Amino acid sequence: MESAVQMVSMAFGVIGLIGAILCCVLPLWKVTTFIGANIVTTQEQQEGLWMICVTQSTGQQQCKAYDSILALPSDLQAARAMVIIACIFCGLSLLILFFGADFTTCVQNEDAKPKICLVAGVGLLLGGLLVIIPVRWCAHFTIRELGACIYIGWAAGVLMIMAGGLLCCFSRPKSSSSGGTAKYYSSSASAPGKNYV
Repeated sequence: MESAVQMVSMAFGVIGLIGAILCCVLPLWKVTTFIGANIVTTQEQQEGLWMICVTQSTGQQQCKAYDSILALPSDLQAARAMVIIACIFCGLSLLILFFGADFTTCVQNEDAKPKICLVAGVGLLLGGLLVIIPVRWCAHFTIRELGACIYIGWAAGVLMIMAGGLLCCFSRPKSSSSGGTAKYYSSSASAPGKNYV
């Protein structure tokens, strides 16, 4: 059961990481369409975390990176930082999950595996939250058309949170009453290793 949950969490996490990377790279956070005097000439402006692109109705596209990091609005700087940290958290959590999962033999200690998976689950939860916060913030305050990255970010964040939640719920350390195994011998049987002469 735990192995199946870990595989599903791994799949959700990988898809979430791909979505977060796309959300970070693509300039599709805010989209604005300008229509000229005649309907034939339209211009679409696409804004992302790293660049702004302008697409003409003829299909020609020009992209330009933002000139200075310091000149950017504080919400854009925060969104950049949160999405990058989310990608790092998700990537590291997936590596940790891979090493501690039941379907791999990287870690031989069976008692440590649930703890490792729990750490991965917490990392995925944090990564999902760090993706959803800037996406939600942008969707709330934009009056322009929402770009595709907003929806990709929502999906990526939800998948990461689902993966982390599954891992946190199902990665429980195996309960042991005394932390070790105790062997008891009856009075009639002698304990091994002792020879009486």
